[in-house]
This record gives sequence, structure tokens and C-alpha cells, in this order.
Amino acid sequence: MLTPTLAAPIQAAAAEGTMALLADLALIVIAVAIVAVAIMGGMLMLRFNRILTEIQRSTRQNFGPVSDRARSISDNVEFITQALRTDVEKLNASVRSLSERLQHASDRLEDRVEEFNALMAVVQGEAEDIFLDTASTVRGVREGARAIGGAATRERGSRTEGAHPAGPTPRRRASDVVERAAPPADDDKAVSAGED
Repeated sequence: MLTPTLAAPIQAAAAEGTMALLADLALIVIAVAIVAVAIMGGMLMLRFNRILTEIQRSTRQNFGPVSDRARSISDNVEFITQALRTDVEKLNASVRSLSERLQHASDRLEDRVEEFNALMAVVQGEAEDIFLDTASTVRGVREGARAIGGAATRERGSRTEGAHPAGPTPRRRASDVVERAAPPADDDKAVSAGED
């Protein structure tokens, strides 16, 4: 046998070789395991991809009509919204136009009312003037009738006391007719009625 001094390095070298061999074997096993896991992961990914494709296909088949219907509904809602927007704009324009016309008519009516009030003030002034003129004329006629009537009464009184001339009856004078047609009234009442 070998000497113990030589045997230890050989054993050490043999132990190192075994360790290296075991380390290499472990690396090979780990590499094979990684490759196996990668192959299995790839197969799982392919299977998962097929499952997703089937789900997507079934979803299209199931939700295709629903999505088409939803698209149709959204188109209808958009059309209705556009129609409502157009109608609201037309209504807004009509209301604005009507408001402007009402404002214009209101302004014209206000002008006419002011003109009518001015006309009524003139008419009222003229009516008051006419009424006062008429009242003063009536008063003057009454005073004149009284004056003539008073003279006629004095004259009649003198005729009855004296002789009557022979012949037809004398004509009645206008003052006698006026005196009988308009009985004497209180002058203050006539003037106050004329002033009201």
C-alpha cells in the first residue's frame, strides 16, 4: 500500500473528483428539470391559449347579437338625441322670436296708449270748454229771456190797465215762447251744474 502521506492527497483528489462529478450530475439534473418545466409550461400555455380562444369564440357567438343590438340602440339614441337637439333649437328660436315680437308689440301698445291718453286729455278739455260755453250760453239765454219777459210783463201790465187796440190778437214774441219753454231756475244751480 501506499504511504499514508500519499494516500491522503489521492483520496482527497478522488473525493474532489466525486464531488465534481456529483456537482455536474446535479447541474445536469437541474437543467433537465428546467427543460421539463419549460416544456410543461409551454404545453400549459398552449392549452390556456386554446381555452381563451374557445372562450373568445363562444363570447362572440353569444354576445355578437347583443353587441349588434347595443350598437343599434346606441345609433337610435344618438338619432333621437340629435332630433331632440334640433327641436329644442327650433323651439328656442321660436320663443326668442315670439319674445321679440311681444316686446315690439308692447312698445307699440305703450306708445298708442300714451297717444290715446293725450287725445283723451284734449277731448276732455274741449268737452269741458264746450260744456262751459253751453252752460254760459244757456244762462245768458235765460237771463235774456227773463229780461225780455220782465219787459213783456211790464208791458202787459200796462196794456191791461190801458185800452186795448182793436184788431187781431198780437203775435206772441219769441221771448214769451222762451220763457214758457224754459221755466226760470235757480241760476246758481245751473252754473254749478255747468261747472261739474
